[in-house]
Amino acid sequence: MLKTIWNSLVIVFGAALIAAGFNLFLVPHHLLSGGVSGLSMLTGYFTPLSIGTMYLVYNIPILIAGLFLLGRRFILLSILSVAAVTWFIALIPVHEIPVTTDAFLSAVVGGVLVGIGSGISFRAGGSSGGFDIIGSIITRYRDFPVGSVLVSMNAIVILAMGYIEGDWNLALASMVSIYLSGKVVDLLHVSHIKVTLFIITDKTDELLSRLLKLPRGVTLIKTQGAFSHKEKDMLMTVTTRYELTELRNIIKQTDPAAFVNIVETVGVMGSFRKK
Repeated sequence: MLKTIWNSLVIVFGAALIAAGFNLFLVPHHLLSGGVSGLSMLTGYFTPLSIGTMYLVYNIPILIAGLFLLGRRFILLSILSVAAVTWFIALIPVHEIPVTTDAFLSAVVGGVLVGIGSGISFRAGGSSGGFDIIGSIITRYRDFPVGSVLVSMNAIVILAMGYIEGDWNLALASMVSIYLSGKVVDLLHVSHIKVTLFIITDKTDELLSRLLKLPRGVTLIKTQGAFSHKEKDMLMTVTTRYELTELRNIIKQTDPAAFVNIVETVGVMGSFRKK
């Protein structure tokens, strides 16, 4: 319960950073963030519609898709993030005089703030919605870094910005912002880094029934304690840092007394996913 409250507070804090990056640095210069937020900004710049409202509207179908593909807990935290970002966008005023008059500097600071907010949301087990969810779906089934996936998907948003605004300086500054956001997300989230878990447990069947529902394979190894000579089962599985939070929760809920050794994996040969 306390961990859920803590994760929720982290998500809200991340949302505040994202909204601050938007309203204090990017929006005053008509710069773009990546993904759904960038689409929301484009809509807000050229129509009477609110950026915050469009951010919420664009996220709804993506959140619904994520609910079926990524799991209930992840999406519930993502819904909290999207709602909090929408609220903070409405709360934090967009000043006519920007915090900094340099558009490039605003792109850098805004991009870093958005990246930190998105990254800590991932670390807490959720996301900031939008292309983050699409990126998570892709990395769950394809072995790519989340930040790099997001940068790739944002290319069309940048092209639209340059074409509609007719100002490629702003488009290129937006590209810097999006690039930095992606790199900061990778730095904090490191979902493409693989880890190997060695789990020694007395509740093999219960753990296997839950672990085998995940997209990664599990190997069962018979072991014997060197001191006690007691035979036990050891489960070995290779996963990503992104999925590690879910695995830890499963282990704690099923067998809190399990001994777990988590080792960073340099590389994987052969099939990394269940067929």
